[in-house]
Amino acid sequence: MSKKALITGITGQDGSYLAELLLSKGYEVHGLIRRASSFNTERLDPIYKDPHRADARLFLHYGDLADSVATYRLVDDVKPDEVYHLGAQSHVRVSFDIPEYTADVTGTGTVRLLEAIRAVAPKARFYQASSSEMFGLVQEVPQRETTPFWPRSPYGAAKVFAFWLTVNYRESYNLHASNGILFNHESPRRGETFVTRKVTRAVARIAAGMQEKLYMGNLDAKRDWGYAPEYVEAMWLMMQQDTPDDYVIATGETHTVREFIEIAFARAGLDWQKYIELDPRYLRPAEVDLLIGDPAKAKKQLGWAPKVTFRELVEIMVDADIELLRQERSGERVRG
Repeated sequence: MSKKALITGITGQDGSYLAELLLSKGYEVHGLIRRASSFNTERLDPIYKDPHRADARLFLHYGDLADSVATYRLVDDVKPDEVYHLGAQSHVRVSFDIPEYTADVTGTGTVRLLEAIRAVAPKARFYQASSSEMFGLVQEVPQRETTPFWPRSPYGAAKVFAFWLTVNYRESYNLHASNGILFNHESPRRGETFVTRKVTRAVARIAAGMQEKLYMGNLDAKRDWGYAPEYVEAMWLMMQQDTPDDYVIATGETHTVREFIEIAFARAGLDWQKYIELDPRYLRPAEVDLLIGDPAKAKKQLGWAPKVTFRELVEIMVDADIELLRQERSGERVRG
């Protein structure tokens, strides 16, 4: 009998890659999606369009992490073996504009889900998508599982709340609950409002003569960037351990936003300095200057290590956005 997994945030970058991974392993996959006036399942298209997955067991359920009753009913109906909690208001800059909503969905939404699991599926294994943004004003370089948190955004603060809730439910109720402290991870499926995808889409448009400038914020911020499909594999590995625990998932390298821009524009044969303009509107009220993780524990206990290099990641994203734009302009790809 196949395992059943429930994924919140299944329509996001990580959720879609995780769904593909679990289906390839024979899981029955259930995903929580929010009702919207437009289609928001585009990232799941590769699953539906793959003829080898015609018998894939994927089920989508409408709901919202702000709704405790719906969350309870979903867990009760599915009775999952594994729950991957990826859903959140996950844009750091936006969290300053809507802090209450961010706290409710990203923080309290975790309470609702854990309470539902405790009540009706206590044997389910739980994965909490924690974030490197919890480290914020970093107290140690590199950041490890033992590094103190100092969040510098409502998003980071909400994630700290959800992290400690996960630990608390593990210790108080003996739930198999683990935190994956994932550092920045990107892919062609990254949301278009996030800085990396904003850059690679702009490169494609500038190369095609459809855009003249790209307006950016802090180019000196340093991040530890990895490849999303590899990071969802780490999530799965955590859930297969006999004992739940918390893990930093990172590359152990740091690069500036400027470096990302340089490689992205060079991939398209462009001089980035001709197109970049700074705009203070994109600066955070409180900046996180440096994030770099130490994945030693994940390597030792999970056998996990990143493979795609920083340059390869940037080039994968640029190539994908150039091809996407080509398809859009030729009418090969119709957005629903």
